[in-house]
Amino acid sequence: MILRTFGWSFAITGLGLLAALLYGGPAGLALVAVLAVLEISLSFDNAVVNAKVLERMSTFWQKIFLTIGIAIAVFGMRLLFPLLIVGITAQMTPIEAFDLAFNDPKEYAHRMHEAYPTIAAFGGMFLMMLFLDFVFEERADKWLPWLERPLARIGKLDQLSVVVAAGALALVAGLFAEDTGQVMIAGVLGMVTYILVNGLGELFSQGGEDDGDGEEEVKVPAVKGTTGPNGLVLATGKAGFFLFLYLEVLDASFSFDGVIGAFAISTDPVVIMLGLGIGAMYIRSLTVFLVRKGTLHEYVYLEHGAHWAIGALAVCMLISIAVHVPEAITGGLGAGLIIAAFLSSVLRNRRERNGASPGAAGPDGAEELHPTSVSGSGALTGE
Repeated sequence: MILRTFGWSFAITGLGLLAALLYGGPAGLALVAVLAVLEISLSFDNAVVNAKVLERMSTFWQKIFLTIGIAIAVFGMRLLFPLLIVGITAQMTPIEAFDLAFNDPKEYAHRMHEAYPTIAAFGGMFLMMLFLDFVFEERADKWLPWLERPLARIGKLDQLSVVVAAGALALVAGLFAEDTGQVMIAGVLGMVTYILVNGLGELFSQGGEDDGDGEEEVKVPAVKGTTGPNGLVLATGKAGFFLFLYLEVLDASFSFDGVIGAFAISTDPVVIMLGLGIGAMYIRSLTVFLVRKGTLHEYVYLEHGAHWAIGALAVCMLISIAVHVPEAITGGLGAGLIIAAFLSSVLRNRRERNGASPGAAGPDGAEELHPTSVSGSGALTGE
């Protein structure tokens, strides 16, 4: 199971470390290893959210995500995206940005850091919308009932997530941004991107029609509390495409912080691509592992922990517009929240095995509701 799921990641790790050794010697090898660990630590919550969406996609679109999606993640977001950002912000052509990256990496890193407020505003608002849509939604299982219940109650106010996110953006841009207009535009584009991609995914997922791509829709039970585009069928055709697009934009938003943080470790674009690319492979493999094992249905609070980690990352990205937030803090917050959610899930399962029935009082005295566990789609298991 482990070898079948992580086999490609192990192979890419070996090739990537060998390439790093040949390219930069022992120092290059060490830097690539550190960057790979950094990427994994910053993106574990990404794997949890990805798995929740991936289990609803048809076999075809799962394979697209695990093949073309990896190429986009490794080469697109970890190599071409920084070049594009530097080119846009410095008003340079892609060729000039490429030349700068390989001939003057320190200046290239400086240009990337100058562009960070714009990047953080876009990625931070996309992730903020994802987090707010989760916590403002009523759901059966509640990890932090003392907090999640009132949030779900006020979340009944229509478009509250947009109001809160826009207010946070205006506050940060008005008080801390050197270029208020640029940060506001980037933040609004992040919100619009989330609303558009998420909305299109929901529209086509709930349409319940065969889009004529040769795949039959497979009926599955609804998973209450599923994040992202939602519906009652395995997504094919247009629905599968928009779920794939949703995952790619989500991955991009998570990668912003890692790409910028990588420049604090190395300014060499090849070293950064190798290190972050290895980390991205493990995140993809971890996503598949979570789907195959049905981990999110067994440990029901993991999704909650991942979304609170996303909220923490979004806040850190917005704060970093004014002052740098060390990667150790953002990674530590995310890892800490997910570990806490996992341990809470283990305790919940132990209480149930010891005879506590669904609906029994939890440790806070509040009634807990536990829906029937729903297995994954089986598309990744060959079933």
